[in-house]
Amino acid sequence: MPYPKGHKIKVRNKIVESAAQAFRTNGIHDVSVPFIMKGAGLTHGGFYSHFDNKEQLVAEACRYAISDTIALLQKVADQEEQNPKINAVIDYYLSPYHRDKMEMGCIIPALSSEISRSSEEVRQVFTQELERMIAFISNLAGIDASKGSALFSTMVGSLVLARTVKDPELSDNLLSSGKQYAKALVRA
Repeated sequence: MPYPKGHKIKVRNKIVESAAQAFRTNGIHDVSVPFIMKGAGLTHGGFYSHFDNKEQLVAEACRYAISDTIALLQKVADQEEQNPKINAVIDYYLSPYHRDKMEMGCIIPALSSEISRSSEEVRQVFTQELERMIAFISNLAGIDASKGSALFSTMVGSLVLARTVKDPELSDNLLSSGKQYAKALVRA
């Protein structure tokens, strides 16, 4: 009996979602194809009927995860009644919740250092998606792309450092300082 229409696309999407969650949490190199497939509820034997290689999956997982993050941040902005709405996005992005929920968080701070050593295909997709994220942040803040790049870099850097340190008080201070500076960039 043949699979219903759209089955292959649904399975592929499950694999991409599983990969995005795994990469956000564990990075690219520490995650195997069998681990990703198990996370999708599948055996690893079917992987190559959906993807040519792991690099292709990494590129698609980055695209998916950044789209997911933009949608989430847009929802945060839409729920904010005060202006500027970017402040709600900054508060969410640099929150203890976002810091601690890596498996659901922004993939950019999770993978940036690994992406620099990835294939041209992955780096190209990551670059396009980073540009899309910066455009989203810039538009929401009502600032130009250069200032938007500085704003998002501040947000990413603050989150990376807050996730890296062992001292909880220092981590919270990094988030708080990052929020203050990011909001000051928008006001300037």
